[in-house]
Amino acid sequence: MTTDTNAENFYDFHANSLNGEDVELSQFQDKVVLVVNTASKCGFTPQYAGLEELYKKHHDDGLVILGFPCNQFGGQEPGNSEEIASGCLINYGVSFPMFEKVDVNGKEAHPLFVWLKKKLPGMLGQGIKWNFTKFLVGRDGTPIKRFAPQTSPEKIEPAIREALTAR
Repeated sequence: MTTDTNAENFYDFHANSLNGEDVELSQFQDKVVLVVNTASKCGFTPQYAGLEELYKKHHDDGLVILGFPCNQFGGQEPGNSEEIASGCLINYGVSFPMFEKVDVNGKEAHPLFVWLKKKLPGMLGQGIKWNFTKFLVGRDGTPIKRFAPQTSPEKIEPAIREALTAR
């Protein structure tokens, strides 16, 4: 796993999938990527349905959505990887890649989120305030825009379409 928060771009990082496989994010090169910290017991959890809709609608155009479960906000992701996977699939039909539970804030934060927060600080500076914060990354691995938890997937679709058509 890359620990260098001065990484040049998104493709320098790794993360573990829900089934424990090391995934090099460089495999998403030339894709538009939406990184989301998720939780299965959150008021924003129904956003999974909207995210899945965006993924299905724009996947063939080059969109990838990456879900990173996080239990740092109100203990809203208490399950293990198997429980997270079954909940996402059964309740929301999620087919986009999901990763192992990570911290997004604090000294144990996953390096990808440390880097994303540094590149796209939010209202709390380099902190993430809640589940379903979204980071849009361009085809070149450069972070483009950060979206607040309450911003629905439907409302970010114009930014996704713009990123998909940019070259």
